[in-house]
Amino acid sequence: MDFTIGSSRGTRELRPGARRRSRSSECTTVAEFTGLWGWDVVPGARAAAGACSCGRADCAAPGAHPLDFAPTIPAGATLDEVTEAWADFPGAAVMLPLGRAFDVIEVAEAAGRRALVRLERMGLPLGPVTATPDGRAHFFVTPGSASELPELLYRMGWDDASLDLHGLGSGTHITAPPSDRAGLGPVRWLRSPALDSATKPPQARLLLGTLAYVAHRSRA
Repeated sequence: MDFTIGSSRGTRELRPGARRRSRSSECTTVAEFTGLWGWDVVPGARAAAGACSCGRADCAAPGAHPLDFAPTIPAGATLDEVTEAWADFPGAAVMLPLGRAFDVIEVAEAAGRRALVRLERMGLPLGPVTATPDGRAHFFVTPGSASELPELLYRMGWDDASLDLHGLGSGTHITAPPSDRAGLGPVRWLRSPALDSATKPPQARLLLGTLAYVAHRSRA
């Protein structure tokens, strides 16, 4: 293994020359999320060769879940506070809990890219958007949107369509860029956070019509 996950409960070694640089970069990224964008962050598991760093042989989501024993680093945490907290979990994936600062609308990456172009041309407000290495796109929207999605789709006439479009909300975590997800590669920004969009993501209803239409066309 070439990463370190753990605390006093046990660690796995990172490449010696990479440890300090990797830890500094991780802490800077986490501090940006907590201090600048106002997001909570949780250290997450990593995967290599199909094995999860959580140590469970029967792990249901290798390298794609928070570490059970890791505390949430709260929004507002400074770089010093992040560095102190992350010292127990060097090499951990950076994970963002949903439901407080934002929810997510998930679609296939190809559909998400096409929808993003349309939405930008229409001049609609947009929040951050990520792409995962397994081909999914995550559009950040206002918290609570995931539970409202079925009703919104019904009102828009998409209730009887089999859309590859899902709401992810409270109780769910996503992997943040540039962390690796599930040993498949890094998560990337399709649209990076900005002060106006990261702290005040758009309402789902403003994006949903375009996302549903493009998802439907992609499926067809």
